[in-house]
Parts: sequence; structure tokens; C-alpha cells
Amino acid sequence: MNICFIGGGNMASALIGGMLGEGFSAAQINVVEINADNRAGLQRDFGVRVYPDISEGVIDSQIVVLAVKPQQLHGVAQQLAPVLNDQLLISIAAGIRAVDLARWLNSQTVIRAMPNTPALIRCGMTGLFALPAVKAAQREQAQHILEAVGEILWVQDEVMLDAVTAISGSGPAYVFYFIEALQQAALELGFDAEQARQLSLSTFVGASKLAAASNEDAGVLRARVTSRNGTTERALSTMTENHVAEHILQAAQAAAQRASEMGDELGVR
Repeated sequence: MNICFIGGGNMASALIGGMLGEGFSAAQINVVEINADNRAGLQRDFGVRVYPDISEGVIDSQIVVLAVKPQQLHGVAQQLAPVLNDQLLISIAAGIRAVDLARWLNSQTVIRAMPNTPALIRCGMTGLFALPAVKAAQREQAQHILEAVGEILWVQDEVMLDAVTAISGSGPAYVFYFIEALQQAALELGFDAEQARQLSLSTFVGASKLAAASNEDAGVLRARVTSRNGTTERALSTMTENHVAEHILQAAQAAAQRASEMGDELGVR
């Protein structure tokens, strides 16, 4: 199968790099990118074919990946719709619902994907939703592409992509926020900036790997570290008193609500 990326930004580059690492051929991949410097960089870094014009890139492709900013997608859809010929369409643009894409593109073979930024190092998490007209073989093709940069999760109801956005799409920012706070605490406890970074990042990476390698619930792992009347219990008691868990829940719910609002705002065309 030949794949055409519309847009050659960071997420498209992450996907292309991951696909090449998983055995895709550069000859299978076209990229439509309006910026000449970006086109040169994509060709240099990946050896893929690059085009400034949508019709040139799409003509021999069976799959089209829409990798432009949400605000640009309606304009891109207007250019793309006349040259489509039953291709599978995969959108990684946040917020715009599959039903609106299908209407803009006059095609029902649409899959909407919500990847996150760790895809840049092939440790991503992507939520996927397919319209009913998408065939099983096409779902497998989309899965093969997105698994090149991490794990995937199919949802049966598109509204759940708003929840995916709130948890894994925005989630890396929550993690970075916590790391920032932990680094600041290390600085205030007397470490220099490099030491604070090392302590915070290594702790977070190690704890995440431990949780991923264990079959036990995160609560069990937390309890195992928490000795009675010890330092961890004192820290967690302070977090409980300040309702940290409740605030995290509220933040994720707010993100999901905003994802839904974006679908309403961006889909009205």
C-alpha cells in the first residue's frame, strides 16, 4: 500500500520515521508539504517522495493521512475531495469529528486518530475510531501505521476520543507539570538544576517502567512504598489534605469538555 501524508510536521515525521523502522519502504510514502524547506528536510531525512500539490501526492496512494492543524483541515478537505478515489482517510487532527470530515470529503472511509507527543520517540498512545463504512482490512492498515509509533486503543463510540484526548492526548503535559514541580522541590531542598533534573526524571521513568512491568494496580504499588509513619506517608497525607487527586480528576474532565467544544466549533462549516 502507498500512503500519502498531507502535512509534513512533527507528528507526520514521527509516523514516517516509525513506519520506516517497522519495515515500510520510503518508496511507499508520499508527503504533501507546502513549505519548500520542510520538503527538502523530509526528502533528506527519510528518502520519501515530496510534493507541493495535493493532487500529485494522492494520485497513486491507497491511504491518505491528514496531518495538518485542525484550523487548516477544512481548506485542505476542499482541495482534497475532488481528487479522492476511494482511499482510506486517516485524520490525526485534534477535535474535528469523523462525521464532519466525511461530509467535507464526501467519503465515509474515515478513521480518526488521536496520537500523543511521545510518538516522537515511538512511545506514543493513540486512540482510534472508524466510521462504519471502514472495512476490517482498512482498520488493520491504520493500526499497522499507528503501531509504528506506540500503542493503540480502538473505541466504539467517537465521543470516547474526547476522553482519550483528555487522558493520553493532553496527558504528557500533566506529567511534565508534575516533573516541573518535583524539580522545583529538589532545587528548594538544595540540589542544583542538573541534579534536580536527574533525580526527578529518573524517578518518574523508573516508576513508570515498574508500573508497566507489573500486573498489580498502581494503588498497590503506591501502598508498597508507603511505610507507616514514614516519609512517603507524610508526603501523601499532604497531597490528600490538599485534594490533589480530586484536582487531577477535575482537570481531565475539563480537558474532555474542551475537546467536545472544539468538535462543535471546528465542525461547523
